[in-house]
Amino acid sequence: MNRWIGKVLGLVAGWLLLRHPAGGLLGLLVGHAFDAGWFGPRAASPYDALGLSRDASDAEVDQAYRRLMSRFHPDKAAGEPPEQRAQAERRAREINTAYDRIKALRKRS
Repeated sequence: MNRWIGKVLGLVAGWLLLRHPAGGLLGLLVGHAFDAGWFGPRAASPYDALGLSRDASDAEVDQAYRRLMSRFHPDKAAGEPPEQRAQAERRAREINTAYDRIKALRKRS
């Protein structure tokens, strides 16, 4: 997605605050940094979601995925209260996403 609102707001704010075209340029750079996600929370590593290090083998990744999915699969939480069932679904979704990202990264390289 091409984000542009931070660049525009940065340009206008920089120009108005510093009353000089260089202020607009500085604001544009700061706006670009916000749009690019340089500030704020970092996305968690998919390896952290599975409890592995980056140098884990494919077999270790598969084993961790199976172990975690057997523990957090939503079907296992069918008789649980709704909040625990929702938590299990969220965790299972997070595990699936992490596993898919790791497989895609390893397939590319």
